[in-house]
Amino acid sequence: MQQNSFTLSEAIQKLEYYCSYQERCHNEVVEKLRSFKMTASEIDQVVVHLIQNNFLNEERFACSFARGKHNIKHWGKIRIVNELKFRNISKYNIDKALQEIPLEAYLANFHTLAERQWESIREPNLNKKKKKFCDYLLRKGFESNLVFEKLKDVTAEM
Repeated sequence: MQQNSFTLSEAIQKLEYYCSYQERCHNEVVEKLRSFKMTASEIDQVVVHLIQNNFLNEERFACSFARGKHNIKHWGKIRIVNELKFRNISKYNIDKALQEIPLEAYLANFHTLAERQWESIREPNLNKKKKKFCDYLLRKGFESNLVFEKLKDVTAEM
């Protein structure tokens, strides 16, 4: 078994790089340091250094995460919130992150995704098609009231 043991300065250097090419949350950094077999006090020292030198910023991570997951993966707010909570991000930072998504863009994204999904479902049984449609959008993290309103719209057009 290979022993990953780094000096404090080596660990700081590695983690600076780790945090500089992609935003990270505190949990990811701590897990990485644990994989280096570092003690709790060393982990604390490295995390403090990264925060002081602006390599690690949880608010910036949360905002970047929310924008990216919404714009690229087309996630809804519920899924974004759950994923941020899973990463132990504070409620303040989660609220801040959700403000990064303009309501008009959120709704436009939702409607585009919903219409594309409705068209793509090849299910002859209308009830099964409705269920697949709703399940998909709810799994993406969109609010149920939006999903069911959209379901009424697409079925009214038939």
